[in-house]
Amino acid sequence: MRAELEIFRALADPTRLRIVALLRAMELSVGELAQVLGQSQPRVSRHVKILVDAGLAERRKEGSWVFLGLGDPVRVRPLLDAIDGWSEEGEDHWMRADIARLAAVRADRQAAAEAYFAAHADQWDAIRSLHVAESEVEAAMRRALAEEGIGRLVDIGTGTGRMLELFGGEATSAIGIDRSPEMLRLARAKLAEAGLERTEIRQGDMYALELPSDAADTVILHQVLHYAQQPAAAIAEAARLLDTGGRLLIADFAAHQREELRSRDAHARLGFSDDQIAKWFDAARLDGGLVDELRGGELTVKLWLGRRKAGRRLKVVAA
Repeated sequence: MRAELEIFRALADPTRLRIVALLRAMELSVGELAQVLGQSQPRVSRHVKILVDAGLAERRKEGSWVFLGLGDPVRVRPLLDAIDGWSEEGEDHWMRADIARLAAVRADRQAAAEAYFAAHADQWDAIRSLHVAESEVEAAMRRALAEEGIGRLVDIGTGTGRMLELFGGEATSAIGIDRSPEMLRLARAKLAEAGLERTEIRQGDMYALELPSDAADTVILHQVLHYAQQPAAAIAEAARLLDTGGRLLIADFAAHQREELRSRDAHARLGFSDDQIAKWFDAARLDGGLVDELRGGELTVKLWLGRRKAGRRLKVVAA
């Protein structure tokens, strides 16, 4: 009974209900919540603490930033269903205002990332040398995918097209998708030089790919996820593309504390833990987890492999 009282006390405040609604859309820092809500950070922090203590929200520290997400789905999902069922038709003015300001936060994040990519497109492969040698990462990725053929390949966040260059020749079809026109221009030139002109390059959004479900046998997210504003949503969208038995391979950084990478290199996330990836895989109905860990550079690179099993369909979860 005590847990139930804490939950309902936590929700018995309009601001905390607004915070829960925002966290359903995406993970946010305390500062971003304060920006959207139009309240001071100390006040928002007090509301967040109440939600965290009730198990309705979770904190995750990354360097000097703290990101907030919804709590354990077992506890939170029934409450969200009840809130949806009790809500009157239409959105109130607070919700409309919050959604508009949340869109502005997303736009600010995206603009900063796009400006960085446009300015550094021609240096992209060199920038990635911050971690263990890329040749070692690529060899590990080959090992991770060696048991089966590549089949229909989709490389999300293809950048200069290196993954298409590496695996495209073995694929029955290969599509590279990136949001940056500058990156795609370089990718087209590189792939033409490699004799892979038939590899398809498209501009697109990793959260809303213009590809049908079950369209891929292999999907790759290579050094992309740490730029994602919504990594859970990016993984879910990648998983949507997979046919039964299809594989999603993620190569990215282990959790670290290199705070300067946010401002210097536009990193949205300071790497990922195995538990985080496992949680997002489960939500996306993928089986699997860590398959390799590469140390030796300033940052550790990890490879996670998820597989779409028969009968396992995506479920709707908060981002």
